[in-house]
Amino acid sequence: MELRQLEIGNDTLVLSINGDMDAAGCQNIQSTIDDVISKPQSHIDVDMENVAFLDSSGIGALVYLYKRLTEKQHSMQIKNAHGQPLSLLKLLRIENAIPVNEHSD
Repeated sequence: MELRQLEIGNDTLVLSINGDMDAAGCQNIQSTIDDVISKPQSHIDVDMENVAFLDSSGIGALVYLYKRLTEKQHSMQIKNAHGQPLSLLKLLRIENAIPVNEHSD
């Protein structure tokens, strides 16, 4: 799994995820997540367009990021979720805490 950061203006950071958000993929991303949390932008868009698989490790990473951002009064939303990741996000009702915008086909 690869994470890329793209700053959009002064207020928004896009975190683009490429690859499966599973135990193997999430194993080495803690430093990148901590880097995102330390950024000055007050809003984070997590772009999941290139994520085909999401498991409990990926959910844990998303929830960890969300909780740390809200502690700093920052906001986060998940964008472009589709397929199995979107189904799991809906099943777990993640959208009740983190806004989830589905992939627009």
